Amino acid sequence: MEVHTRQPASVDGQIQNPSRSGCLSAEYVTELPAQSTKVFRWQPPEGQTQTPATVEIAGSFTHWQKVPLTRANELDGWQVTLEHIPGNRTHHYMLLVDGKPTHDENADGMAVPRGPEEEQFQLMTSRGGRVFMLAAQTK
Repeated sequence: MEVHTRQPASVDGQIQNPSRSGCLSAEYVTELPAQSTKVFRWQPPEGQTQTPATVEIAGSFTHWQKVPLTRANELDGWQVTLEHIPGNRTHHYMLLVDGKPTHDENADGMAVPRGPEEEQFQLMTSRGGRVFMLAAQTK
């Protein structure tokens, strides 16, 4: 929440000097949208020996633009921290390894894709195409 203070230009039709006593001030509060930060991590499945060239994430919180994960050798995997994710709502996303959808064990669930933007990233399951869900909560 941000609090802004502004000085009025005039009181009773007379210009006020903000440095003089007796000048009125007004405060107004601007509510900023709730946002959250999320760390996404991906590790190759046990037994996979080939290192992927790219690991990316795309979702409603990136406007379906691919965002690369960086190699984290200490985790033997990849990770990215995304900030300013609109909070108090459920987002859809997909992890892409070498451009192909891959399973995310840390997802909050799976959902049917909504529209062609999501369908291009869907993971085919026995129940049809799915994308992952992220329930973005704020404190």
